Amino acid sequence: MAHFGIFHAPGREPMSPYELFIGLRYTRAKRRNHFISFISLISLLGITLGMTALITVMSVMNGFQKEVRSRILGVASHIQISGFNGGLTDWRDVAREALAHGQVEAAAPYVSAQGMVSFDQGVSGVAVRGIAPELEDGVADLSRMMIDGRLEDLVPGRFGIVIGSELARALGVFTGDKIVLISPQGQVTPAGMLPRLKQFTVTGIFEAGHFEYDSSLVLINIEDARRLYRMEAGQVSGVRLKLHDLFGAPQVAQDLASTISRAVLISDWTRQHANYFRAIQIEKRMLSLILALIIAVAAFNIVSTLVMAVTDKQPDIAILRTLGASPRSIMKIFIVQGTLIGILGTALGVLGGVSLAYNIESVIAVIERVFSVQFLSREVYYISEIPSDPQAADIIAVAVVSFVLTLLATIYPSYRASRVNPAEALRYE
Repeated sequence: MAHFGIFHAPGREPMSPYELFIGLRYTRAKRRNHFISFISLISLLGITLGMTALITVMSVMNGFQKEVRSRILGVASHIQISGFNGGLTDWRDVAREALAHGQVEAAAPYVSAQGMVSFDQGVSGVAVRGIAPELEDGVADLSRMMIDGRLEDLVPGRFGIVIGSELARALGVFTGDKIVLISPQGQVTPAGMLPRLKQFTVTGIFEAGHFEYDSSLVLINIEDARRLYRMEAGQVSGVRLKLHDLFGAPQVAQDLASTISRAVLISDWTRQHANYFRAIQIEKRMLSLILALIIAVAAFNIVSTLVMAVTDKQPDIAILRTLGASPRSIMKIFIVQGTLIGILGTALGVLGGVSLAYNIESVIAVIERVFSVQFLSREVYYISEIPSDPQAADIIAVAVVSFVLTLLATIYPSYRASRVNPAEALRYE
């Protein structure tokens, strides 16, 4: 059959132009059975919609994770160094050694303790953090979170206090009010052991957008904290560090453990909030898996499409076989047909997913306006807008998985086409 020119003997040669040409021709050609074209269209739309949904959801999950992380790290530190006995007397030396690391941007001392605040008839347990206002801006974004007052108003000796917005709302406190801070460290009196009490003036209110901090964190000057909790002069609970790259915190923590010359405890933000971020990551993976099933269903619709196409094209297959086409060539023709659906669906899905992910806020705004609903109420949620953070790695992974699934879906129908018996197929033609 060599004189036909376009056919070749069976072998392991790569796909020839005629196989690609016939595969593309079959994809475009009108079918005797219009139901096959309908199933092909459904498979294409299924892959497109599945990828669009998956890319959008993953981008929104990335956006929420980024937003929550920025709010947490706006109050917390990238790395925290503390003493084994709960205090550091030589924190300046520790800070100097930490700042010698190229990734460490800033350092600030802190005093950490527990207490209770009382105002009128209200009482609430709080986490007390003593800070040096002039250094705190280097390691946290608390100044940017102030909704009333300034962080610089925490002057030593004046016993000022800055509290979270939720705590202020719960106690009914405003700037200028005086509240009582109760230390669990007692003092001996003739009447027995009594807790230490100190009156503080509310000099500011902050809102971090994270309920844990807004409802239970109070800030006082580090010198006032030393007096209240009877710490030695110059002693602090530890040193907080800010890094140039927050994702390098685990490695920097390991480096500092070997370079700091004294015995200290070093903890980075990935350990301090490990459960929270792990929960977000698990939720993202589960949602991705569920939505990936949509792509899988659409991809395996290609199986039924090609099986019916093989049945519809049996006479054509038989003619190609009698002209010299090998079973491998027939198989390649139908692989081209199924792969084209997968490529087109994947391309449209990536385009739709990226477009929706980058414009999700506008789309949500239109939906809210048309249907008179509000997905994230400002009165209920701290994050009132849906954030989106499309990442190239996620988009590429979704595209690769989609294409691989569609490619796998073409194997069985294509193999079945290659096994068609020409004599049987032409018997009733």
